[in-house]
Amino acid sequence: MPALIDSRQLLAFSTLARHGSFTSAAKELFLTQSAVSHAIKALETDLGVKVFDRVGKKAHLTLAGERLLTHADRILREMQDARSGIEELCNWGQSRLRVGASTTACQYLLPGVLREFKQSFPECVIRIEPGDSPLMGEALRANNIDLALMLRPPSREDVEFRAIFTDELELYVAANHRWATKPKAVPSAEERSSETYVLYDKSTYTYGMVTDYLRGEGVTLQNPIEMGSMEAAKELVKIGLGVGVFARWVAQKEVEEGSLVPVPIGVQPLRREWGVGHLKGRRLGLAEETFLGLFEAAAEMLQLAMARR
Repeated sequence: MPALIDSRQLLAFSTLARHGSFTSAAKELFLTQSAVSHAIKALETDLGVKVFDRVGKKAHLTLAGERLLTHADRILREMQDARSGIEELCNWGQSRLRVGASTTACQYLLPGVLREFKQSFPECVIRIEPGDSPLMGEALRANNIDLALMLRPPSREDVEFRAIFTDELELYVAANHRWATKPKAVPSAEERSSETYVLYDKSTYTYGMVTDYLRGEGVTLQNPIEMGSMEAAKELVKIGLGVGVFARWVAQKEVEEGSLVPVPIGVQPLRREWGVGHLKGRRLGLAEETFLGLFEAAAEMLQLAMARR
């Protein structure tokens, strides 16, 4: 039987491959640079091939290193999952839960779910990692989070997506905007092209969905204002600096108080699908399954509340 690869060497290899720098890798691993260098040399001696080319202070994967990396991250992740599973069995209710979510989900969806979750798992260590949907897949693959509250991502073989609920994006204008007098009418493409749009960050799935949809409607966006916060975006719309694009559950408070008025974004609805993502093939623990169930229940209540309005 061939000799097994030392797990400490494999961890040093994976960390160095990610950073490309002995200094950064050593800092993350709480080791000296010489210790990381020694681990890599020992690994290369054991395998009989070079896995890195050293160019100045940078380390670049060789072809053999690239092949090893395809296995290394999966092996390390499975080792971590094995340890987490054993710890959870030994300390029921004292596990951890790492959830990634957008700032919007953190503000509007998570608080109630986490309150209920804590009642069932009072000793569970919870960590929330804020970030928009495109970053969540990377965080899952890097094993930085266990679950991601996210929009349906482009098809990927390594991320499993469980759909939870669907929302609809609408245009929102200030109460004194000319469109506010006819809130059910779809503005013409020319009218919509004449407006300044206040949109969520360009790097998000939502930004791409909105711009693609409007382009298909013949609407030309003129220097849209990008915001990293829905609250800030709503404030700009309320004072008349532009037209916002929000889901009703994000703007319900402002609609009820009359400071924002929803208007159809186009003839056809623009819908998004929200859900929970996790690495495919990963067995979810009791804490994660409980969180998922609570999130499904909260989403169902949210949709029922929106349907009644």
